[in-house]
Amino acid sequence: MITVIGLGPGDFDRIPETIRSIILDPGRTVILRTINHPAAEQLAGMREVAACDDLYESSETFEDVYSAIADRVLTAGSAGPVVYAVPGSPLVGEFAVRHLLSSSTDIELIPAESFVDAILAEIGYDPLDRGLQILNGHQLPDPMVLDKPTIVAHLDRPEIMAEAAAQIARVLPGEATVTVFAGVGSAAALRVDSSPDRVDSSLAGFRTSIYIDSEPGGLVGAVRTMRVLRAECPWDREQTHQTLVKYLIEESYELIDAVSRLPDHEPDWVRYAEVEDELGDVLLSVLFHAAIARERGAFDIDDAAEVMRQKLVRRHPHVFGEVEVGSAAEVKTNWDQIKDVERGETRESEMDGVPSGMPAMHRASKVQNRAAKVGFDWPHTAEVLPKIREELDELEADLDDPERAESELGDVLFSVINLARHLGIDGEVALRRAIDRFEARFRAMEVAGPVSGASLDDLNLRWEQAKDEG
Repeated sequence: MITVIGLGPGDFDRIPETIRSIILDPGRTVILRTINHPAAEQLAGMREVAACDDLYESSETFEDVYSAIADRVLTAGSAGPVVYAVPGSPLVGEFAVRHLLSSSTDIELIPAESFVDAILAEIGYDPLDRGLQILNGHQLPDPMVLDKPTIVAHLDRPEIMAEAAAQIARVLPGEATVTVFAGVGSAAALRVDSSPDRVDSSLAGFRTSIYIDSEPGGLVGAVRTMRVLRAECPWDREQTHQTLVKYLIEESYELIDAVSRLPDHEPDWVRYAEVEDELGDVLLSVLFHAAIARERGAFDIDDAAEVMRQKLVRRHPHVFGEVEVGSAAEVKTNWDQIKDVERGETRESEMDGVPSGMPAMHRASKVQNRAAKVGFDWPHTAEVLPKIREELDELEADLDDPERAESELGDVLFSVINLARHLGIDGEVALRRAIDRFEARFRAMEVAGPVSGASLDDLNLRWEQAKDEG
C-alpha cells in the first residue's frame, strides 16, 4: 500500500493529527518529494526519511523528474508500506502524484492544506465571491487574462519570477498592486506588496507565489472601460453604429499610414509604437460597435471573436483539417471557395461581391484578380508595359478633350495598377511612399530658401539636389 499525503504549506505543527500519525508510524517508509520545505526538514529531525532531491539534479527535464520519483515510490511500495509526502496538498501542483495514480490502483490519497488555502486565509478571500484563477509560473497562458483574483505559483527561480512579473505588468493598469507571498504558512513567511514592474525577483523560491486582485487591463480592461463609457459618458451614449462609421474609416487610414512607414527589414521601435497606437484606435471602434450590439441583444465582443475563430478554422483546412496545399496561392484559392460556400453565393458574374464602396485602387486590383482567375490576364509582367504605353498614347491624343482625357487617364491608372499586381506590389503602399518621398524632397527645397517667387529653373535645381541627398 502506498499512501500519498500532504505536508501542508509550512511548519510541521500545521499538519493535522491524523496525517502526523501516518508519517510518524515507524512501520512505514517515508519518501519526501523534497527536503526543502519547513515541515519536511522538521520531520527529518524526528524520524528517518528518504528525499528525492537527487533526482532533480540527475534528470534533464521536470517530466523526467516526476517519472523518476514515481518509479522510486512504486519500487519502495513493492517491498512494504510507503508514505509519499509532498509539500502542500497532493491535489495541487504535484505532477509526480499524477504519474503514481496512473501507474497503480493500490494508492490511498489523503488531501491536505495547500499553499492556495494558506494564501486565501492570509488574504481573507472566498473564491466563490468573484472566482479564482491559479497559474503555473513556468507555463503562463498567452494571452494572459487577469479578470479575476489570480495566484501565480511555481516561481522557483529569479528568472522565472521576473518573466512572470513582466507578463503581469503588461496586462494590468499602471497603478495596480500585486502581493508576493514567500514561505506562506511558516514562521519565516513574507508578504510584500509591490507594483508589478517592481517585484523583487530575489524572493523567488519553491514556496513563492504572486497574488493579483486588480481591475483588469489589456483587452478585458478595454472592454470593461468601453461599457462604463457607454453608461456614463454623454457623448459615448449618443453614438450609434451609423455615427461611428466615419471614425472607423479615419482610424483605419491612420493605421494604414503608420504601417506604410514601417521599414521593410530591421524593426523601428518608434514606428512600431505609432502602429501600436493606431491599432488601438481601430480596436476602439471595434469595441464600440460590439458594445452597442450587446446593449441591443444582438451579439457581444466574445461572440464576434468566436465567429471569427470558427471562420479561421473552416478556411484553413490545411492547418486544422486533412487538406494538403503546396503554395500560398492554393491557400488563397481554397479560402475563396470556402468563403463562397459559407455565404451560399451563386455568382451571376465573377465581378459579383466586389464592394463598390472600396477605395478605387483596391477595387481595381480586386476586379483584376477576379478576371485573372478565369485566365483573362497577361501571362507575363513584361506584357503589361506595352499596354501602359498604348493607354498613354491614347491619353496624349485626347488632351484637348476633357471628357475623353478623363476616360483615358482612368485607363492609364487602371493599367498601372495591373502592373503593380503583376509585380506583387501593393499599389496603395507604393503610391503612399512616393507621396512621402515627394513631400520630403519638397520640404528640403523649402529649407534651401523661399519657393514662392523662385524661378522654375531654380526649383528644378533644388529638386535635383534634394533627390541626390536622399
